Amino acid sequence: MVRHNNQLPNNLPQLQNLIKRDPASYKDEFLQQQRHYKSLLAVFTLRPTDFNKSLDELVMFMAQVAHCYPGELSSFAQELTDILQTHGPVLDKDMRMTFCRALILLRNKRLLTPTDLLSLFFGLLRSQDKELRKFLESHIVSDIKNLNSKHKDAKLNRNLQNFMYTMLKDNNAKAAKMSLGIMVDLYKKNIWRDTKTVNVISTGCFSKITKVMVAALKFFVTVDTNDSSDESDSSSSDDDTPNTREVIMANKVSKTTRKRTKNLKKVKRLVEKNKKKKKQSFSSNFAALTLIHDPQGFAEKLFHQLEKRHERFEVKMLTLDVVSRLIGLHQLIIFNYYPYIQRFLQPHQKEVIRMMQFIAQASHELIPPDVLEPVLRTLVNNFVSERNSSDVMAIGLNAIREMCSRAPLVMTEDILRDLAQYKNYRERSVMMAAKSLIHVYRATMPHLLHKKDRGRPTEATLEIVAKKYGEVDAKEFVPGAEILLETENTKADDDSDNSDEEWVNVSQSEDENDNDNDEVDEEIEEQEDEEIERHEDEEIESQKDEESTSDEEDIDHSNYSQKSLTIEKITPTKKVVTKQQQLAEKKEKAVEVSSMRILTDEDFKRIEIAQLNKQLTTARNRKRPAEPDTSRGELVRLKDIENIYKKRKHDKQTRIDSIKQGQEGREKFGYKDGRLNPFSSKTNREKKKTKNFMMIKHKAKGKVKKSFKDKQIALRNHLVKLKKMK
Repeated sequence: MVRHNNQLPNNLPQLQNLIKRDPASYKDEFLQQQRHYKSLLAVFTLRPTDFNKSLDELVMFMAQVAHCYPGELSSFAQELTDILQTHGPVLDKDMRMTFCRALILLRNKRLLTPTDLLSLFFGLLRSQDKELRKFLESHIVSDIKNLNSKHKDAKLNRNLQNFMYTMLKDNNAKAAKMSLGIMVDLYKKNIWRDTKTVNVISTGCFSKITKVMVAALKFFVTVDTNDSSDESDSSSSDDDTPNTREVIMANKVSKTTRKRTKNLKKVKRLVEKNKKKKKQSFSSNFAALTLIHDPQGFAEKLFHQLEKRHERFEVKMLTLDVVSRLIGLHQLIIFNYYPYIQRFLQPHQKEVIRMMQFIAQASHELIPPDVLEPVLRTLVNNFVSERNSSDVMAIGLNAIREMCSRAPLVMTEDILRDLAQYKNYRERSVMMAAKSLIHVYRATMPHLLHKKDRGRPTEATLEIVAKKYGEVDAKEFVPGAEILLETENTKADDDSDNSDEEWVNVSQSEDENDNDNDEVDEEIEEQEDEEIERHEDEEIESQKDEESTSDEEDIDHSNYSQKSLTIEKITPTKKVVTKQQQLAEKKEKAVEVSSMRILTDEDFKRIEIAQLNKQLTTARNRKRPAEPDTSRGELVRLKDIENIYKKRKHDKQTRIDSIKQGQEGREKFGYKDGRLNPFSSKTNREKKKTKNFMMIKHKAKGKVKKSFKDKQIALRNHLVKLKKMK
């Protein structure tokens, strides 16, 4: 049946709409358009560089209705693919974009496999069309994301990753860099977050193309902020961490004093500091570096490439950063790394603070101290010297602190005591940096410090045992678990005491003892010693009297016996307990608690609270500030080295804004009008304040006080005048 006056063949959008509604009724019109398409395609292959508008419209039309006639259009996708593979580089950019859009439509209708389309698009990344490359990149990422949205297709992902591995070795710089960017984007979007992806990206670090190498290196030095597992871990860790209120309730007392209030603030700071430390350790967790198969070989190849290739300074800095992170995270040993970076440690060197950061990141306990000691001496000689400015000295001390906090054995006693002398330096920045270094060794190796720099010992410092090189402190028990045994005994004693005796406020007596300072305690101890010596002297004198009167039988021994009993009661029997005995006793209790039961979350909370109290309680049961936390994360922050305790100068505008902010809500400065009625007239004295100076110049001059000589001259002239008048 032939339809007369049919305008559908010339109106493709209308025909497309009708075919989607009823494909069978409009099949003749479709076949007519298909024949037209094939004839135009044959002509186009002869001159692929020209733009053909009719073919452009027909290709999109055929792609839109392809699902309606799958048999007739079975070879349509292959035809477009062959054109792009054969004439891709020379095609007109609009026609090439149209062919790509048509293939994407076929892929969305599931008429084309993802492997065939993605492999074609990866090949088209070599084209010089920037707009097309961006379009293909966005489609590749979204398509792979959709493929792995419900469940991950391991076989498909493996094939695509193998194809990308070959693309990274492509001689075309743009195609290799774009392929690497796609893999990095898929990793950051948590689509391809596996070991193979990271190791494929790591091969880009050894690319001969500098742009590809820099992009791969930047991937490993970028902080991973989208790690959902880290966020969940951090949230769960916060729930298990004791808060400030729990620590306060564990030390609840009835009496409030200034000293206890001060210690309470220190407890709050300590708890918040521990929470902040845990959050920082999670936020700086570089999951990509942990997934590398052979970190030692990877770091050695990177460092060897750094020594052989002549790249820009910025590229060298990136390589040094990646190598330092690998060394610190996996505790690798690359001895040549430290002499190489040691030559850059000069105050005038460009980016010297980042070099210090790399040295600190690459320091760990498994490196022999002999390897790191030359770097330490270089920092001391080049930076910590009075010939340098205070800022340079402070930065040098901060770098030494960060390095020694990770490898404390590198420090010698002589160098440490010399650096500790800067705690009395005239500049505050140097003084605070030296004190921070002292605090690090107070908590790790206090025996290297001078006795006056060790501070008052706490219960936590008594448990410090200096480790030797290569020694691992592996505990077979939960440290601090002995507190659970003590609390159980305390509860049992409280139950028995409450039934028979009256309750005594022990905390209040402790409070009174806390209020006594060190001098009062020493005076009490001296009085006790004098009392003991006095009783011993009386006992010796009484024994002498007894010997002298031994021949007298009628002496009364009752007084002497009563006196000796009194001496026995007064004289305390002091039992000397050494530090080793205390630690051994605590260890036995902790082992007993750890082995006899399974600890709950509440038990771990109580243990952590007790460990916090150990940092606040001295060996003589006095409160003092907590020692600084010396545990370090995986990454050395640049601000830890650049942090200088100095009040920075502000620019003029900042100072003006600060002044105006301080003037808000304040009364107007200057003369205050005391008139009750603001419309009443002012006095002449008040009006004179607003007059022009030239109007009152003559009056202001008269107020000038005369000197003694002028007064003499005036008096003489006056007397002469009076004499003439006579």
